[in-house]
Amino acid sequence: MKAESRLKRDGAPQPPSHTKGPRLGAHMSIAGGLSTALLRGQETGCDTIQIFTKNNNQWSAKALTEAEVRAYRELRQGTAIWPILAHDGYLINVASPDRRLYRKSLTALGGEVARAAALDIPTLIMHPGAHRGSGEAEGIRRVAEALDTVLAGSTASPVSICLETTAGQGSSLGYRFEHLAAIRDAVTQRERVGICLDTCHIFAAGYEIRGRKPYERTIRELDAVIGLAHLKCIHLNDSQRELGSRVDRHAHIGRGHIGLEGFRLFINDPRLRHIPMILETPKEGDPVGNDRRNLAVLRSLAVLRLRRGRAR
Repeated sequence: MKAESRLKRDGAPQPPSHTKGPRLGAHMSIAGGLSTALLRGQETGCDTIQIFTKNNNQWSAKALTEAEVRAYRELRQGTAIWPILAHDGYLINVASPDRRLYRKSLTALGGEVARAAALDIPTLIMHPGAHRGSGEAEGIRRVAEALDTVLAGSTASPVSICLETTAGQGSSLGYRFEHLAAIRDAVTQRERVGICLDTCHIFAAGYEIRGRKPYERTIRELDAVIGLAHLKCIHLNDSQRELGSRVDRHAHIGRGHIGLEGFRLFINDPRLRHIPMILETPKEGDPVGNDRRNLAVLRSLAVLRLRRGRAR
């Protein structure tokens, strides 16, 4: 479908101001239709949500219809959920040295940007990809070239792309802040490229965030290497595996190796209060209940900090 996006690049609807911390939410399933993600988000108590705009394990999808987009927009306008973020499909790998896979990934990424624009979703989050033995420098070069191609082909689009930090499994790029900085610096339209930080991923990659001093070191390094101004989203996930494991396994908040104190620091950091924070914690068994419990834990950390401040 061809649809004009009403979203201006710097004029997204603004959420009501919060006094108790950042806007918190979770990744929501689109099973049953895109609009159902908004309903699930409301039911769960989300301020913000992340979605896939299509089946994340398939290369292609049916084009969005005018009716789908209209229903989604109308329901979105009736909720207080904002911002809504999109994540690209897991098959995409624009760092791949395989020319066929690279071209297929490039086409798919362009399609993801177009779908996000049609839905007035301002931010598309993507994993940088895996270099598959060709070397980190070559992989970084390919990712930057892919972003240049996709962004050049969507110059009128309001959508920005956020590169997500990774745990560094296998040959995955993005486990060092320097990787993301190098990619962004090499992109011509770098003002449309942001960063998404995942707590589980950076912890598994070796960045310590447990305790005030190590947390501050990590945030200062992020600011020095990339710049906090380019941080557009945070994924809040505990880690099933230990610091520096390079293994990406998410855990419920406070039930993994990061523990509650690490999340207390993120939730109460005034430098991050304007950044949407999204859960990608396990959903098996009781998706709504699990998300509600994790959100409640996070909100209790923010409230506790404010109460202590008033007590002083």
